[in-house]
Amino acid sequence: MVRHIILWQLKDELSEEEKDRVKVEIKEGLEGLVGKVLGLLYVNVQIDKLKSSNADLMLFSELEDEEALKGYAVHPEHVKVADGVVRPNTKQRVCIDYEA
Repeated sequence: MVRHIILWQLKDELSEEEKDRVKVEIKEGLEGLVGKVLGLLYVNVQIDKLKSSNADLMLFSELEDEEALKGYAVHPEHVKVADGVVRPNTKQRVCIDYEA
């Protein structure tokens, strides 16, 4: 199994209301990929954070293997969410992938 974890910071120019809306859209979009993307076993997008956090949201996902991760990256449904709501609204992305 491969774990794929991402932390994002949203763009500074977004209002708090816009940030709240974007976080929900990202959460719904990415969590909705389970069952659509072959090998994607689990997705949780955490949008509620403590004040001590320096990231705005986190993706925790599990995939069958590294090949499934590669397929996920280019899957049209994933690209649709990434290009439609994630990339236009984020300023920084940090990722770690590892075998569990």
